[in-house]
Amino acid sequence: MISPARLLGKTGASVLPVSLGGEGVLRTTGRARDAVPVILEALRLGVRCCDTAPAYQESQDYYGEAFRQAGAGARDQVFLASKCHVRGRDRALRLLDDSLRRLGTDRLDLWQMHDLRERGELDEIFGPGGAIEAAEAARADGRVRFIGLTGHHDPEILLEAMRRYPFDSVLCAVNPADPARLPFMTTVVADARRRGMGVVGMKVLAAGRLVAERTAGAPELIRYAASHTDTVIIGCSSVEEVRANLAMNQSFEPMPPTEQRALETRIAPHADRYDTFKR
Repeated sequence: MISPARLLGKTGASVLPVSLGGEGVLRTTGRARDAVPVILEALRLGVRCCDTAPAYQESQDYYGEAFRQAGAGARDQVFLASKCHVRGRDRALRLLDDSLRRLGTDRLDLWQMHDLRERGELDEIFGPGGAIEAAEAARADGRVRFIGLTGHHDPEILLEAMRRYPFDSVLCAVNPADPARLPFMTTVVADARRRGMGVVGMKVLAAGRLVAERTAGAPELIRYAASHTDTVIIGCSSVEEVRANLAMNQSFEPMPPTEQRALETRIAPHADRYDTFKR
């Protein structure tokens, strides 16, 4: 039995605890034979949200090919999110059109300002001729439904961006190493909740290091992160990983606070090994 769907903030989009990320084998070049089956399996298993980015090598192309192979209506079955890593209006609109072409669609459900790190970037994005103008123009003409932001470098930058603009969602780092330094959960996630924004978690496995070093298992890490978010995105390296990760949607139950604290305590002595993506 699939877990009850959650709403992605005020977007009204229905999502499951675990969604498909655009990295893993999807963040490669020339590996369509490996990458497209990963997406097709996620679609077969009923994934409701898919994330990608133009910065992720051929990830968008793999999605476009998977939607074509899956047939009519496959793209419409998912909440499709991509990103914008440029900061000016005109270049952003060109990037958006290229994303739509590569994905084989006429619209994105969510377009996110990607990997925000510095205040100078915010000044450019929100200034005259900035990328937010592109996002609003694209929303007005139907190429984009919702506007979000992403970051894993500095929570204060995301907080400042959220103060400057009413974003629909935020994608940020969420794992049990987070409380030890520059936390996102008690700052960005908490503020997003107050604003009614959708919250999506990434870096759930700390780029795989938490699992590779046998510090924690993937199921408990996914359960932890999904207990703090509307959904988590996870990049997969194989069809088997897709099956294992999306299986969490069949029986997900939020992790009780006592279990969360115990997991954080277990990881805290070595947390610096798992937050290297922070400043």
